[in-house]
Amino acid sequence: MEITRIPLGSWIESGLTWLTSEYSVVTRGISRVTQTGINSLNDGLMWLPEWALLAIIALLCWKLASTRLAIGAVAGLALIWNLGLWNPMIETLTLVVIATLVAVVIALPVGIAAALSERLYRVIMPVLDFMQTMPAFVYLIPAIPFFGIGSVSAIFATVIFSMPPAIRFTTLGIRQVPVELIEASDAYGATRGQKLFKVQLPLSLPTVMAGINQTIMLALSMVVIAAMIGADGLGSEVWRAIQRLRPGDGFEAGIAVVILAMLLDRLTQSLRKSRRS
Repeated sequence: MEITRIPLGSWIESGLTWLTSEYSVVTRGISRVTQTGINSLNDGLMWLPEWALLAIIALLCWKLASTRLAIGAVAGLALIWNLGLWNPMIETLTLVVIATLVAVVIALPVGIAAALSERLYRVIMPVLDFMQTMPAFVYLIPAIPFFGIGSVSAIFATVIFSMPPAIRFTTLGIRQVPVELIEASDAYGATRGQKLFKVQLPLSLPTVMAGINQTIMLALSMVVIAAMIGADGLGSEVWRAIQRLRPGDGFEAGIAVVILAMLLDRLTQSLRKSRRS
């Protein structure tokens, strides 16, 4: 007996075709704005001499974290500079910063709404489970019809891929605020907005920062993968090394990615600890 195959793939393709045709003006507008933001931030960072940006990052690490991190940042970034990967590193950093900002701006309101509404919480958790179990490469597929090949598609795919941890941790942080404190604020006549901004969000900030940390790490991993659809940066160096069978060049770019990931991770962790203290 032959089983009728559900044409799920055809439905998805038809849906993407309809969306790209009906909302092409919107996608072109988003693409122009995003590309302008990418170019502006990238040009600004490129305008600074390498030694100046290195000094700024070292000072930032020293102020926010420790002298040890500042020394490590100088050593790691100096190695990237020496390997001739400074410009690709800046391009990768630009994509990560923009994607993280967009993901956080979307994720925080959604996480707050899910924390305050039990019905929305039950709806959004399975959606986040689905998003986090979906292979990272799949997110590149719908990006191309909407925004074409290039960095804008990379930003789109990275935002979708890296957003779930920020939503989860925001929801978790707010829901873990002690009930006694909520009852005390109610007893003093606090409004819902006062409870949220003066009690729940300040107390949940360390957890929210942990979610932002995870978002940054996922964004960095996705930006590297997005080199397959034309994104610039260290990912393109790795992809070029694979295509040309140059393992040495690939490992150099991979080491640069690791250095950048460690630097961003330690910085966000130090911010989380300072907020907690």
